[in-house]
Amino acid sequence: MDTSAQKSCCYWLTGLSGAGKSTIANLIDETLRAQGYRSFVLDGDQLRLGLNNNLSFTKADRSENVRRISEVAKLMVEAGLVVVVSAISPYEDDRQAARRRFRNDEFFEVFIDTDIEVCMGRDPKGLYRRAKAKEITHFTGVDDPYERPTHPEFLIDTDLLSARAATDQIVKHYLALNTSAGVQPGRNVR
Repeated sequence: MDTSAQKSCCYWLTGLSGAGKSTIANLIDETLRAQGYRSFVLDGDQLRLGLNNNLSFTKADRSENVRRISEVAKLMVEAGLVVVVSAISPYEDDRQAARRRFRNDEFFEVFIDTDIEVCMGRDPKGLYRRAKAKEITHFTGVDDPYERPTHPEFLIDTDLLSARAATDQIVKHYLALNTSAGVQPGRNVR
């Protein structure tokens, strides 16, 4: 495939810590790249090590975190990439503000709906344990809220779908998006 011929857009994966956002985001990226598309993952945890390392987990700083991620994602979409964001982004207003930075056909919210008990059981970084012990505060799902998306384009119920099945659903959507955009080889479509 001519990699200059692709529809650029952003898939915004939101959900609790341990829901599977990063796993699914990386699978989407790997699958798209294997098919010749240019894609990139913006992982909230990774961005907090650099670009957003001066932000805490207060509501104001979480809003700023989402704002910065969405600005970077928008620039990458303008550069012609498929951007897969993996970020808790717990507040509906912040996710809607992120959506408004994009055209209607560029932003797709993906809610990774995983029960908090499952997330706590996974706890790959020990964060839920630390939050319950009050070693860390402002932890989404423990002492800070997570506002469920009201109208996501995708609702991924991890009780029903594996990470691979969720990936396949989103990649299938992306391939259809390319077709409906009338992408022709040699023509980059935003």
